[in-house]
Amino acid sequence: MRIGVLTGGGDCPGLNAVIRAIVRKGTFHYEDEFVGFVEGWRGLLENKTMELGLTAVGGILPRGGTILRTSRTNPAKHDNGLKHCAENLLKHGCEALIAIGGDDTLSVAQRLCAIDVKVVGVPKTIDNDLSGTDFTFGFDTAVNIATEAIDRVHTTAEAHNRVIVVEVMGRDSGWIATYSGIAGGADIILIPEVPFDIEQVAELIRQRHARGRYFSIVVAAEGAKFADGIEKHGGVSALGAGKDEFGHLRLGGIGSTLASEIEKRTGFESRSVVLGHIQRGGTPSAFDRVLATRYGLGAIDMVHRGEFGHMAALRGNKIISVPLAEAVSSNRKVDKEILDAAIGILDKLDYKVSKAS
Repeated sequence: MRIGVLTGGGDCPGLNAVIRAIVRKGTFHYEDEFVGFVEGWRGLLENKTMELGLTAVGGILPRGGTILRTSRTNPAKHDNGLKHCAENLLKHGCEALIAIGGDDTLSVAQRLCAIDVKVVGVPKTIDNDLSGTDFTFGFDTAVNIATEAIDRVHTTAEAHNRVIVVEVMGRDSGWIATYSGIAGGADIILIPEVPFDIEQVAELIRQRHARGRYFSIVVAAEGAKFADGIEKHGGVSALGAGKDEFGHLRLGGIGSTLASEIEKRTGFESRSVVLGHIQRGGTPSAFDRVLATRYGLGAIDMVHRGEFGHMAALRGNKIISVPLAEAVSSNRKVDKEILDAAIGILDKLDYKVSKAS
């Protein structure tokens, strides 16, 4: 069988492990051949390919990024884009396509299925916000990197009696902020699911100083929102002009805005640290290498079982198949149990858990 493979959206630790697992099992167990479409949907749209055999995947398991490269191209935004994608698969003799990506990539995969293209999805996002699966690969690596950063800023915050705001990724869901905040011993954790009262944040920091704790660590997801509206404080901002082809603004600025507001309200010297792409660069953790490998193995098995229009998913400790429609139906928010874990070890802040789903 001849199968196309692509990686779309943001890069993510573990992508190469998925590609490697697909090619190795497909070659050794099914005698498949593979075509790599480079730069995500752009490669399929513009017919840009690379050889994808055993030699290409040799030694890539520990490498970050993706040998197929990636982009945020949306074929549905181009004239007859989906039709061109289907035609290019046929040109290369591909009987199926494995699309590795987040909700944007998989939403395109779902639209291709609607025009009878045989597609299997693999969930990819460091934000861990894709519905239908318990965990996505890349998340563990991102949390480890963020936790290490929080550990490091603890020492400089304490040495200088500073408040340090650590801005982490998380557009609509605060999984990285919550996990790294708990693991790194943050004093305040702010996530998109629960808008926060800036005066309440400032008061908690004042109370810490009153108890003799002259420094504080605040972890904020990039999509965290002020309860009375981000516009009032110039909170989450768009970096650069316009949106990508999936309608997303480039977020940034919550960390510096928070640091400024905290210093203004408390008088305590405050700084911000933006981790940005550091969180998704570099080598994947052992957990992500194993999980990504299992996803790749699951995806190639699904192709040969004819489970098209579905995505490989982790439920409990099993890799199962779920419909793409379920995967892209909504963003997966931080659940109540994890919020309760965070609230249980933090100074009291009105998180209003009932607002989070």
